[in-house]
Amino acid sequence: MNKNLKQNSFLFGSNAVFIEELYQLYLTNKNAVDESWQNYFQTIKDSDHTQVSRSTARIITEFNQSKQDISLDNTSLLKLAQLKGSAGDTEPQVAAYLSMREDSATYQARTSPAKVEFRKGFKEYESSVTVNKLRVKAMIAAYREYSHYLVPLDPLRLQLPKTKEELGLNKENFGFTNDQLSSIIEIDNEFFAVESCTLQELINSLDQAYAKNIAIEFNHVKNKEEKSWLCKQLENNSLESNNLKSNNFTISQHKKKILQDLVEVEGFEQYLHVKFPGAKRFSVEGGEAAVIAIDQAIDLSMQQGVGDVVLGMSHRGRISTLAKIMSKPYHAIMAGFITGSFCSNDLDIAGDVKYHMGYSSERVRGEMKAYLSLASNPSHLEAINPVVAGKVRGKQDEINDLQRKKVLGILVHGDSAFCGQGVVAESLAMAELTAYTVGGIIHLVINNQLGFTANNSETTVSRYSTEFAKIIDIPILHVNGDDIEAVLKATNIAVNYRHKFAKDIVVEIVCYRKYGHNEGDEPMYTQGPMYNVIKNKPSPATVYADSLLLEGVIDENYLATLKSQFKLKLDKEYEEAKNYRPKLQCLEKLWVGYKREDNGPVITGVNKNVLKEFGIKLCEVPEGFPVHPKLTKLFAARKNTLIQDQPIDWATAEQLAFASLLSVGNNIRFTGQDSVRGTFSHRHAILHSQIDRATYTPLNNISSGQGHFDIANSNLSEYAVLGFEFGYSLINPRNLVIWEAQFGDFANGAQIIFDQFISSCEDKWLRMSGIVVLLPHGYEGQGSEHSSARLERFLQLAAKNNIKVTYPTTPASFFHLLRRQICSTTRRPLIVMSPKSLLRHKMVVSDLAELDENTSFLPILDEINHKLNPLEIKRVIFCTGKVYYDLLEARNNKNIRNIVIIRVEQLYPFAQDMVIKILTKYNKAKEFIWCQEEPNNMGAWSFIRELLDNCLKEALINDRIRYIGRESSAAPSTNIPDIHSKQQQQLLEEAIVK
Repeated sequence: MNKNLKQNSFLFGSNAVFIEELYQLYLTNKNAVDESWQNYFQTIKDSDHTQVSRSTARIITEFNQSKQDISLDNTSLLKLAQLKGSAGDTEPQVAAYLSMREDSATYQARTSPAKVEFRKGFKEYESSVTVNKLRVKAMIAAYREYSHYLVPLDPLRLQLPKTKEELGLNKENFGFTNDQLSSIIEIDNEFFAVESCTLQELINSLDQAYAKNIAIEFNHVKNKEEKSWLCKQLENNSLESNNLKSNNFTISQHKKKILQDLVEVEGFEQYLHVKFPGAKRFSVEGGEAAVIAIDQAIDLSMQQGVGDVVLGMSHRGRISTLAKIMSKPYHAIMAGFITGSFCSNDLDIAGDVKYHMGYSSERVRGEMKAYLSLASNPSHLEAINPVVAGKVRGKQDEINDLQRKKVLGILVHGDSAFCGQGVVAESLAMAELTAYTVGGIIHLVINNQLGFTANNSETTVSRYSTEFAKIIDIPILHVNGDDIEAVLKATNIAVNYRHKFAKDIVVEIVCYRKYGHNEGDEPMYTQGPMYNVIKNKPSPATVYADSLLLEGVIDENYLATLKSQFKLKLDKEYEEAKNYRPKLQCLEKLWVGYKREDNGPVITGVNKNVLKEFGIKLCEVPEGFPVHPKLTKLFAARKNTLIQDQPIDWATAEQLAFASLLSVGNNIRFTGQDSVRGTFSHRHAILHSQIDRATYTPLNNISSGQGHFDIANSNLSEYAVLGFEFGYSLINPRNLVIWEAQFGDFANGAQIIFDQFISSCEDKWLRMSGIVVLLPHGYEGQGSEHSSARLERFLQLAAKNNIKVTYPTTPASFFHLLRRQICSTTRRPLIVMSPKSLLRHKMVVSDLAELDENTSFLPILDEINHKLNPLEIKRVIFCTGKVYYDLLEARNNKNIRNIVIIRVEQLYPFAQDMVIKILTKYNKAKEFIWCQEEPNNMGAWSFIRELLDNCLKEALINDRIRYIGRESSAAPSTNIPDIHSKQQQQLLEEAIVK
């Protein structure tokens, strides 16, 4: 054996393993090895023995150099084998021993009894190898799955971490004992960064990586590459003691900068608390780390090429974010506290509270620049999530950022809202869908361990508030808000993960709030024990300063000096705030040239010959493309209609409106449930091959240089999808952005977006949107669920020219409405009660002449039968939408000539002057009727009654408008066909009488 050892190189695997284990045996009991080995190992200095796995190569090298006469008897070799059997090993070592066993002449020459005894020892060793290998793997896997429970996350120490014994992570649970802690093991694991170490080193390394200061949940992540990458981020430096040299925090100047940032966030909050006692600001004190994390995320992202960042957050910490992240001047913020308003009083807007207003700025870091925008946010906390995503996607599409690398979204959540609001799940579910992906959003959750007055146990059943995030297979990191360097390390991981994998990631910062839900709230009513701890707790800035003091980075006076210097700065800003006048941030960048005032009617007609060319082009299918036979017939009929200059239907008018806008470079984005085909099978915007998955989009094949038509079926969501499209519409006013509900009443699920954003964004935040919302509406006996789009609700929201609410009855009206959204110099949301049965109604057609040049949308349509004598009219019926055709048919069937039917195509803004003019023409009439098919307490009646009465008065008609329609009802419509028909017939008979 000795001869063979000396003949082989130290690189020979058998020697390396053999000497390593012999050395381990020597350390355990030096008398267990031959005296010659004892003498050799004794010559190595103690300092080289501290890391056995690192000294092996040197031992072997020196051994080969010295070629000492070292012997090993059978007893020592057997003990060595038995030691290996108890300590565990992996396959490479087994192979080395087998090689030594089979190739060694010494071994083959042994006497039979010795050979039997030696083989018996190895048999025991070999059988234990597999078991111990599995034990090591199980330990590593268990740490990765459960050790996040070991991390001390609560800065208040009210919620204690679990123990290893509770989680089954103690070494005994995996079959190891204290006697094996110094035994060498090889790490046969595809993720771990080291190849071999002692058992104690492995445990220390796992503790350092997974149980020290970052609690990570990623076992639910399915992608192997992502899991491997995440492991490396935490494990690579876990064997290096408690230093930070793998992070960005080794430079003392950087640590001082972090401390200064903490001091400024805390200092500004405290300054406001003193200067404006009792004023609501939803202080971030206790969670200052979140603001520092946002700052770090932006800077790191800029280094990776991000040039635009959209930030969304609710009220908590918003004031500090405006100052520290968005660089809004301190005096501008304080001026809002002094005057109580964040905008000029002469703007004729409602405005909003200071912790809801958005802001934009530019950040410069050396030669890098990034445009930052903090989205305006209502009190409906998480409602901003899809809006921010939509804004990010809009910006990405604007610069053709197909890799989603140049524009970043950051969302800051509250813990109770994140786990309690359904829009969180809806938004997350959209994150990787093609129509809605933005290349990943960084989510920061400020977990102050309370929801207003509710404890965590009352708002979530899990330890964390972030369980929702697991539905999209993304990692979740949890950190202690008092451990600022851990927070920033987690932020680094989040930014790099998003950049590498283009996916969302969540960082939850467990912290606390210094005051109640707001500064006027008394938290001791309900959380006495918690606030007894908080009132005596040093701030995060103080905690970090103490750690830097221990490290020798700062001296005892450094923190006090920082605070006093910043206080002097705020005093100067406060004096400047007294004379500050707010500056507007609206109608900038792509919005320059647009106005808040309407300029009257907009000419939206297009040369009808050009429209014909568009329409014929859209009916052409590429040769060999296997389109459905029914569509072949449909396109042929549509083409023939255009060629012969016959009246066109609703679907054709829509197509022509789109084509005319695309042809001059406007882009169109159109989403909704089943919008590609159309719920009622009328649109067919994308043609699908009948033999494979190939598609063809006619509207993207009109001409060179045209705009892009992007239409997609949405997931089964209204709230988040509409929020996304609203956000998208805020970016470029030259884009036509459309959301279509499958049925109009599905808008119910998105009511918060209508209430808090679409109807009020300009009045609150001076933000304009030209989004189009298509809501199929009409009473056709389908029951209460799919009849009404709740027209009355949108009319209730209408004021100060904020939205346009329409119920068009002709293809021409719809054509002009769509084009008006782009041709106008202002932008207002357009709500359309769109048709269902009217899509194929024989009377719902328009001549191309109604779309021709110099035509425009008409908000009021007078009687179409010009043969009727106005002086003979006895009854004037006003109506809107589908019921018009029912009234018209009823009148025609009875051949009545003394009733006229006036259509209100646009209910808001109400065209009062046009109505007065029409009424003047029929001022001899005896009755003036409003007829609707919706119940009395629904539809337009409550809204339009006073308006029509005023018009009658202005037309010098001494009469009042009278209602004909269904009686008031709790449900929008009956679900019994016979009753529906009876009700419909009754209102028609009452309206149309001889």
